[in-house]
Amino acid sequence: MRITYFADVRFPLERANGIQTMETCHAMAVRGHDVDLIVRPDTESPARDPFAYYGLPANPKLRIDRAPVSGPAVARRLGYMAFAVGRAMGKSRSDVLLTRDLGVASLLLDVPRGLRPPVVYESHGYAPDVAAALPDLVATATRPSARKLQRLARREARVWLEADGYVTITAALRAELEARHGVRARLAVIPDGVRIDAARAVSEADEARRPEELEGPGTAAPVVAYAGHLYAWKGVDVLLEALAHVSKARGLIVGGQAKEPDLARLKARATELGIGDRVTFTGMVEPARVARFLRQADVLALPNPASAISTRFTSPLKLFEYMAAGRPIVASDLPSIREVLHHQVDALLVTPGDPAAMAAAIERLIADPALSARLAAAALAAAPAYSWDRRAERLEELLQQLTTR
Repeated sequence: MRITYFADVRFPLERANGIQTMETCHAMAVRGHDVDLIVRPDTESPARDPFAYYGLPANPKLRIDRAPVSGPAVARRLGYMAFAVGRAMGKSRSDVLLTRDLGVASLLLDVPRGLRPPVVYESHGYAPDVAAALPDLVATATRPSARKLQRLARREARVWLEADGYVTITAALRAELEARHGVRARLAVIPDGVRIDAARAVSEADEARRPEELEGPGTAAPVVAYAGHLYAWKGVDVLLEALAHVSKARGLIVGGQAKEPDLARLKARATELGIGDRVTFTGMVEPARVARFLRQADVLALPNPASAISTRFTSPLKLFEYMAAGRPIVASDLPSIREVLHHQVDALLVTPGDPAAMAAAIERLIADPALSARLAAAALAAAPAYSWDRRAERLEELLQQLTTR
């Protein structure tokens, strides 16, 4: 099968969007499909090799093409859209078109069905709800107008009804969309994934050799780690408040953009809480290095508070990375998280947004090595069900329904 995947992002992209896109496309290529990934040019000079950046072996079946866009944001968006339409049509067109960009999906559906392959849209949230919530959750987001929210709602309804295939990353998101727009055919719930081999490749020698970010006083203390972006909706503020109540533990925060305000804000918050000397902020870490940091932890934290994104829509990469790391997990008790983790079976689930509850769970795991080992082993055993290959297999099943009709 030949697949064209449209991702209107600079590439490689350090955010979860870029990681998930690259891993999905690479896994499909490993399964024998020809994949054309259409992205924007890298903003670094010289341009980085996406395979090297994401720590993946080059695969001749995965071709990464960069749309020739430049200028201000509006011009880049319009240029990418025009390029996408051109790639969707013509003699070299694919068997199926895939995107997680709602605007791109809507545009591709404007092309007459006889002139394009089937379009599959992968939803990561109900766009009007996400857009309305973002200004309160991400410092750099702007508040959308009522007109924009109405436009997004119309686009959501149209893509739900007209896309040839549809993917949601959580069952809760599927239920939300079905409640709004009715039941549809050729729909699959396919959560995000993890590279199992990368997690297991961290050898005992690597584990004995701590990253330099973890060297220094207090390194014998138990480490509670978080990996990911630092936006308010991710809940790192909650984790820092919890750590203020766990005097025996040291915090490790892996990620954060220096150019964005959240890293400085959280460092200042740690200082205010009196724990600045026992919380390490690594800043942005290349995806291939994350597994090594996670294996250094005694407890892994997923502290998302309840929000329009976290409650039903999120399928966080870090959740599956945590499971594959073989370390005990403390996570917020949210519907989206409960689709994967189970309280006292493979994690401890706590009240979202409650630092005291998270602190109590962390202390419980530190004080009870047998419980920690049991939960970690159960999560590790469940992780292969969420490998990128398993995700590609599920996606393949849906795509085959469209290409064999």
